[in-house]
Amino acid sequence: MDSTQQPIVVELVGRVAPADVPLLCARLRAQVVAGEGAEVICDVGALVVADLTAVDAVARLRLTARRLGRELRLTNAGPELLALLAFVGLGRGDDPDRPSALSPQRPPG
Repeated sequence: MDSTQQPIVVELVGRVAPADVPLLCARLRAQVVAGEGAEVICDVGALVVADLTAVDAVARLRLTARRLGRELRLTNAGPELLALLAFVGLGRGDDPDRPSALSPQRPPG
């Protein structure tokens, strides 16, 4: 993969509906197959409702990215979503000193 490529950014905006999740994954799959982006970033900063549907979206996007040889990096996650991700086992890994791909990260700048 070319490290100079712009990342693929998947944004979760507003409230994610269950019907949105397969569409988000299909869009991500199409972008990766088309050769776009060396990394996948899921920006949840505009997510208004942190619920189990949002958790499902993040989990399925992560799985889609991994199946395509990429890792998903979560950015701009609020405490509610992080708590839900941790509750279902998708937060930090077993090693508390090593952030998971789903750790909250803020873009530089």
